[in-house]
Amino acid sequence: MVQFPTTATRSVLLTGSSEQAKRQALKAAFNHTWEVYESLFSLISNHQAYYKKAEPLRHPLIFYFGHTAVFYINKLKLGKYISTRLNAHFESMFAIGVDEMSWDDLNDAHYDWPSVEEVRGYRDQVKSTVNHFIDTMPLSLPIKEDDPAWVILMGIEHERIHLETTSVIIRQLPLSDLTPSPQWAPCEETGNAPTNQLVAISGRTITLGKQDDAETYGWDNEYGVQQYNVDDFKTSKYLVSNQEFLAFVKDGGYQQERYWTEEGIAWLQYTKAQMPRFWIERDGVLLQRNLCHEIPLPLNWPVEVNQLEAKAFCNWKADTEQLPVRLPTEAEWYLLRNNLNTASPDWQEVPGNTELAYFASSCPVDRFEHNGLCDIIGNVWQWTETAIDGFQGFKVHPLYDDFSTPTFDGKHNLMKGGSWISTGNETIPESRYAFRRHFYQHAGFRYVVSKQDPDSMTHLNIYETNELIAQYLEFHYGSPYFNVTNFCVNGVSQCLQEISLHHTHRALDIGCSVGRASFELAKTFDHVDGIDFSARFIQQAYTLLEQGEKRYTIPTEGDLVEFKSVTLDDLGYRNLKDKIHFSQGDACNLKPQYSNYDLIYASNLLDRLADPKAFLTSIAGRITEGGYLVITSPYTWLEAYTPKDKWLGGIKVNGENFTTLDGLTETLIPYFELIAVKEIPFVIRETKRKFQHTVSEMTIWRKR
Repeated sequence: MVQFPTTATRSVLLTGSSEQAKRQALKAAFNHTWEVYESLFSLISNHQAYYKKAEPLRHPLIFYFGHTAVFYINKLKLGKYISTRLNAHFESMFAIGVDEMSWDDLNDAHYDWPSVEEVRGYRDQVKSTVNHFIDTMPLSLPIKEDDPAWVILMGIEHERIHLETTSVIIRQLPLSDLTPSPQWAPCEETGNAPTNQLVAISGRTITLGKQDDAETYGWDNEYGVQQYNVDDFKTSKYLVSNQEFLAFVKDGGYQQERYWTEEGIAWLQYTKAQMPRFWIERDGVLLQRNLCHEIPLPLNWPVEVNQLEAKAFCNWKADTEQLPVRLPTEAEWYLLRNNLNTASPDWQEVPGNTELAYFASSCPVDRFEHNGLCDIIGNVWQWTETAIDGFQGFKVHPLYDDFSTPTFDGKHNLMKGGSWISTGNETIPESRYAFRRHFYQHAGFRYVVSKQDPDSMTHLNIYETNELIAQYLEFHYGSPYFNVTNFCVNGVSQCLQEISLHHTHRALDIGCSVGRASFELAKTFDHVDGIDFSARFIQQAYTLLEQGEKRYTIPTEGDLVEFKSVTLDDLGYRNLKDKIHFSQGDACNLKPQYSNYDLIYASNLLDRLADPKAFLTSIAGRITEGGYLVITSPYTWLEAYTPKDKWLGGIKVNGENFTTLDGLTETLIPYFELIAVKEIPFVIRETKRKFQHTVSEMTIWRKR
């Protein structure tokens, strides 16, 4: 049995009635996590092993020995809670490079790593510094994300993550580099696996996301709200065992490309894998490598594979049994999790092989059963179909803005439930961790049988990083700058103040860009068409309309960016969703169905058209009698967009100044009367310290 007190491996509650007691709880959690981490490294029997690259896609272990310590100093320094560094060189060297590399993009850079004793001495310094900080920092309850105590919790939970990832690397060191310890004793129960069974699960609508007032620490990707509709399905009672997976291996599963995704085939071709990473075939006998031991393959333990292998197995099983077998989605896993009605840190007794409560290894798949399902949590992580993404309302923490966002790329899949070495936040139901699909953790899987398309339960909203598109998203949906009211909101408001609408059936937002004015118009009109020539711009508006959220990054300085997120709920547009239709189109060549509008709004479009006069003459026929045409433009005529002979104004005619307003009047007066002329200012942010301040002229025309 593992000899660690389970209560010390759990997350500290943010709430409480005694600041003194909470300070002591934080201190105990910090020191205990620190000691367990160093205890894991004590299994390494010689210093040379710290510098071996046991896992080719990660740094050697010396990096991880230093990394969790420098994390505290770097975050406390970033938050301005401390003013001086302990070792600037270490705090740079051990800071980054944690996320695993792609299997075909190895990092062979040379690092001049310090000695183990130097890193150990540094760790001692950090331990003393953090203990002193906990003793003296301001503390109020409940602990909030902008409190210094939150940084301490962040450091504790961060080290708990690396307790797990480091153990996977140690598991790949030669046994000669390790000295087993009774404190890290594996399970000794092995045998044949039980035959897997399917258990029926009732589907329902489920809402995921951690509440802002939750009592435990959370990483940024856990917060927010996302709703899913889950159909009825069946799930395997047990995690897939070594014995069950062995049938796939013996049937040539690794040689039959039809069971593998395109990514899986590429991985197979590169690695030449024939079986799971931790299986070993020696003299015709299959063995399994655990933390510090090799044992005969324990048939009744869960198989440990990457997501590509798990998915290939499901495809093989679907083919052999003619059933819609696949991995569960995150939402489906949560319906399984509901079969366990208790959660850490409130457990009286740990209900699964987790929190280092039982073994320093996996154990039989039928060891822990609850309401007809085994290993709902613990033993090994469970791969899902779901690529990680933030829920609606996702916001990064300013002190760790790259914890989640690099994984929101469609290439990192969620694992649920934790493993035998998961502690702290990893064992809380709301926790969300993801790895690249080719990567190994102490991870296995269970399967489900369902006809529901998993994509219908997948919410993927990758950050828009294109500089121009992100700039326009900020212009439309971001913060006001220099007390200048949002241009789209103000423009629509100003024009509606000047006109008297007889009907509010239809409006057209032509040149809508990323769509803000369309939403504002939908507050007044029954139907709004938003049209833009740029498919990239339209896609942003459409994504916001359909998914309810849009994310983007805006530059601050150099390579640094700020992460932004807007939602329909925050903007007050949720009830407008069914009134708007976005599509790509050419303002000078619109399809016939775009007609009978009570108002056409053409914002900052005119001076970017190849033939603005042709646009104006054609648009008149698309407006109802008594309807309105609203044009805003800064009149920045450029030959790159409009040939000079097509400019409406800004030119000399017969030796006299001819303005764009003159040109508009000349062109539109046969069809319209001019109602009002206004100036509408706007500010476009380029970086944190560079902005464009422009004034657009608004002209409002009523059709005769």
